[in-house]
Amino acid sequence: MPLTILIVDDDPAIRLSICHYLEQCGYSAIAAQNGQEGLLKVEEFQPQLLVTDIIMPEMDGYELVKRVRKKPALRLLPVIFLTARTSTPERILGYQLGCDLYLPKPFDLDELGAVIRNLLERSQLIQSQWRFNSDDSLSPASEPNSNPPSLGDSLPARFNPKTTALTAQESAFTIALTPRERDVLDLLAEGLSNAQIGDRLHLSPRTVEKYVSALLRKTETSNRAGLLRFAIEHHLV
Repeated sequence: MPLTILIVDDDPAIRLSICHYLEQCGYSAIAAQNGQEGLLKVEEFQPQLLVTDIIMPEMDGYELVKRVRKKPALRLLPVIFLTARTSTPERILGYQLGCDLYLPKPFDLDELGAVIRNLLERSQLIQSQWRFNSDDSLSPASEPNSNPPSLGDSLPARFNPKTTALTAQESAFTIALTPRERDVLDLLAEGLSNAQIGDRLHLSPRTVEKYVSALLRKTETSNRAGLLRFAIEHHLV
């Protein structure tokens, strides 16, 4: 069975293009035109990943994610905000509600596809580790009253969003970033893609990716969502 991805956006052209792309990639794609309809389809189809806009009629993306995260069975559902609303306060609000990643509009379908694959692989791994312990016996997740951990709960303790952030001085001492790495991190925090960062810094997307990889390695995070959470918590942006 192909993995199911729900796309929620009030722009029919965006819904159609993403659904067509994802189906070509082998996923099952379903769509909704606002948060209210999206919430109903989450309950009906139980998708493995949610891609949603923020500004929509009837129910916006923030409220949609907030309601989704209240459901114990959906605490692990990866969520991508695909939106033009990418200011730092808006991103922080999204991460607090349970968003895993922001991608700015306009966006590149191939980058969206890469992000989706990354989040799905991570989600599948976390769920499999939760269901079975080292002896291959069922974990408490199989018990009726047990709740799975959230993606944030699965992060190492010092990167968990629920932990106390280090001070700026402690972060600077712990994480030594080059000036160019700081430039790339600042632009990542603005929600820019590799190509957009390259245009700003006069670098090739491949070179930008090398800087992103270095940032992931230094912060011991596995993807951009984790990197941005770490940067915000440790006052690096």
